[in-house]
Amino acid sequence: MLITALLFLLSAAAIYAACEYFVNSIEWLGHKLKLGETATGTVLAAFGTALPESAVTFVAVIMGRTPEVRDIGVGAAMGGPLVLATIAYAVVGIALWSCRKRLGRATLHVQVKNARLARDQGWFLSIFIVKCALGLLAFAFKPWLGVLFLLAYALYVWRELKDEGDTADHEELEPLKFQPRAAIPSMLAVSLQAMISLLVIAVASHVFVSQIESIGLAVHLPPHLVALVLSPVATELPETMNALIWVRQGKERLALANISGAMMIQATVPSALAIFATPWLFDAPLVVSGALTMLAIVYLWGLFKRGRVDGRALLPVGLLYVVFAFYVVHALA
Repeated sequence: MLITALLFLLSAAAIYAACEYFVNSIEWLGHKLKLGETATGTVLAAFGTALPESAVTFVAVIMGRTPEVRDIGVGAAMGGPLVLATIAYAVVGIALWSCRKRLGRATLHVQVKNARLARDQGWFLSIFIVKCALGLLAFAFKPWLGVLFLLAYALYVWRELKDEGDTADHEELEPLKFQPRAAIPSMLAVSLQAMISLLVIAVASHVFVSQIESIGLAVHLPPHLVALVLSPVATELPETMNALIWVRQGKERLALANISGAMMIQATVPSALAIFATPWLFDAPLVVSGALTMLAIVYLWGLFKRGRVDGRALLPVGLLYVVFAFYVVHALA
């Protein structure tokens, strides 16, 4: 148990440290590719941090030999968006409030392009509704519909890269950690830092999730509780860490873009894999998970649609994950 606790703490620290290097390199990569901050967050950062979770789903649903193992992939495809739509956004609100004095903010207004984030929420919600509806129906050609989710993500990426309205609106970049004395680091150094930090994030996240599962067994938590409630939080830790780091630097546009882009990946790519390889039929916890995710997105869409979002208004969505945890505990009792 002592070794488990030590690995738990060390892996969490490694994830945070690697995320520091990752966000630093991804900002420079976006600058090198002439992308705006929002596209850098929604496409580059989100794609990188979502790779570990997508790999978990791929291994579970494509290589899994039993229905129980494949169900883990389905749970991951549903649990990821719920964590991002609730805990990750709440973390942004908490970070803004706690860092307001250091950042010299007179208000807690989130400095982002509200209309673009509202559009992203609406885009995600429309896809997520279809995804959940398929989980309630059974028909022969359902696996073929997984292709539509991959096409939807490709269209989303194309739209994000095409929309360069914020390209010139970049924050001042910190020196690349691999080349701290270079005013303009080389593309090789930027790419190398991004790949190494991403590899550390992937390995540390795997260790972190394993320790979460071991701790759950050690304290006699039901396996389903660990799989449905604790594991999704652990697998989405890189996105949450990225958001925390960027908000502390006063770059909440990048933080929220990263969350938004990661949600879009979670709504499409892992879901497509699961639809290809499983019946994609929901039990009660997955239905509740989907309903709470949609409720959170509708709330966030309304906030960004009105504009001038106060960071404190992001906090209530975090309570929806608490509601889900209580539901799962009660259902397993």
